[in-house]
Amino acid sequence: MNATHLGPREPLSQSTHASKYRLPGEDFLSAIQRVASVLSDNDEHEAALINITAHQRFLFGGRIQSAIGAPRAVTPYNCFVSPTIHDSFDGIMEAAVKGGRTMRMGGGDGYDFSTLRPRGDIISSLGSQSSGPVAWMGVFDGVCGAICSAGHRRGAQMGMLRVDHPDILEFVEAKTNTHKLTNFNLSVAITDEFMTAVINDTGFDLRFEDRFYERVSARHLWDRIMLATWDWAEPGVIFIDRINEMNNLWYCETIAATNPCGEQPLPPNGACLLGSINLVRYVSDEPIGRTFNFKQLKADIPHIVRALDNVIDVALYPLPEQREEAISKRRMGIGVTGLANALEALGLPYASEGFLEMEAIILGTIRDESYRASALLAEEKGPFPLYDPKLYPAGKFIHTLPQDVFELIVKHGIRNSHLTSVAPTGTISLTADNISSGIEPVFDATPYDRTVITEDGPVVSRIEDYGVKYFGVIPKTAGELTINEHLDVLLVAQHYTDSAVSKTCNVGNNVTFEEFSNLYLEAYKGGAKGCTTFRAAGKRMGILVAANDARGGPEAPPVIAGTACYINPETGQKECA
Repeated sequence: MNATHLGPREPLSQSTHASKYRLPGEDFLSAIQRVASVLSDNDEHEAALINITAHQRFLFGGRIQSAIGAPRAVTPYNCFVSPTIHDSFDGIMEAAVKGGRTMRMGGGDGYDFSTLRPRGDIISSLGSQSSGPVAWMGVFDGVCGAICSAGHRRGAQMGMLRVDHPDILEFVEAKTNTHKLTNFNLSVAITDEFMTAVINDTGFDLRFEDRFYERVSARHLWDRIMLATWDWAEPGVIFIDRINEMNNLWYCETIAATNPCGEQPLPPNGACLLGSINLVRYVSDEPIGRTFNFKQLKADIPHIVRALDNVIDVALYPLPEQREEAISKRRMGIGVTGLANALEALGLPYASEGFLEMEAIILGTIRDESYRASALLAEEKGPFPLYDPKLYPAGKFIHTLPQDVFELIVKHGIRNSHLTSVAPTGTISLTADNISSGIEPVFDATPYDRTVITEDGPVVSRIEDYGVKYFGVIPKTAGELTINEHLDVLLVAQHYTDSAVSKTCNVGNNVTFEEFSNLYLEAYKGGAKGCTTFRAAGKRMGILVAANDARGGPEAPPVIAGTACYINPETGQKECA
């Protein structure tokens, strides 16, 4: 294998891979071999895995690339969800300590604060009043900030609160500013009951532990959520009942939170094990024109599933309960990146009818072959410990699989409870010569300056879209799309994804507030598990652009420096460190 023809070609891509994913003295190929040697079952698997990753057909999540086979005590998992936060001083402090331990080892953390009593509730043992969940979030925010300032990887936290919690309005407005909870992403856990009340314009009860507090107008509360998001890009919206309804493990877990970027709904102590198939590497130039190499994709997926499954057993975990959770369910999240570049190279403009049809075929193939590979791996190694042969096949998502794959699961069980997830892929996509990120459109067809935060400080480099430079294709950019076109791409992806999808719906200046709010309603009606928007005219985005001279100047984004998942004003897309 000739190393000169492998790996990234662009200088910024090479330097980013070297600084983030290689050990001292490693080149690209030796870093690939380090990871493959640890995650392979035998010589044949190792050779296949090296071929797949050296040609960048598959990109392991960044934490896997930097942690596997490395001497440092860091976790290969990108993110976790916190243990349940118990409603007591000791319970809150214990959760904060565990969150700190998780972030010290390189993992982000998601928290459900709905278990904490509302502000003003009487604490009978002390004769005092509760501070409420938003006030306690400041403790977690400080822990994350302290760990970041100590020189560790930028922390990632997701804070969630149920829409029926009595403190929901305080939570919704907690980040309608530039200085509070800067180490958090926030999302509201929206219930089906609430959405029904919004659609029917009826009242909605706020309650805590079955105790009624207040009846509010559902439409008014919805508008307050939408207004905060319209102006400040937060909070996000997560449809929590749909997440649990479609969960493959509906019979043994309840999900209340997600990882910081929202693509992995997880139970307490759950972890997201991520990697993305680089679709541009499956575009082939043939005499008849460009084609998509489905044969190669199907051949690669079993090796990818096997390798990610092995991560679970060799990983370091910040907490023992995280290890127990991971091993008992063996979750993973295989996603895609380069969707826009790949399909536009095939002559399918982003979000066009042909694009959506091809997106469905590709993601359907990945879903089916991943589940097939995991069922066959279960025949060899056994199913995940909490697999129930009667209840697992009864799951709603499982019934979307083809009959032959379903029958394999019934016959052998399945090695991994979940297999697919569409994550933000900002950094790993950059290391693959700046391919389009995840399922996002290209943000800018012209060369632009991009700021990358390195150990030596911010570095500004000129970079060009992969599709323009290597395929010679002028893309349909994010700003040229309607919000409904963005939503169409999201909904197709969600249909074929067992976890969730990270997709930013860019909102132009011509979109009204009513249209903006309706986007979220249509996302719910269409089957999405969550929705994220980016509005360049919003208050937070305006501050970021001004602070960065509107085009990736030398300063790091000042408002978001503490969080690992954020909307990048240079690309208009959600990114995670």
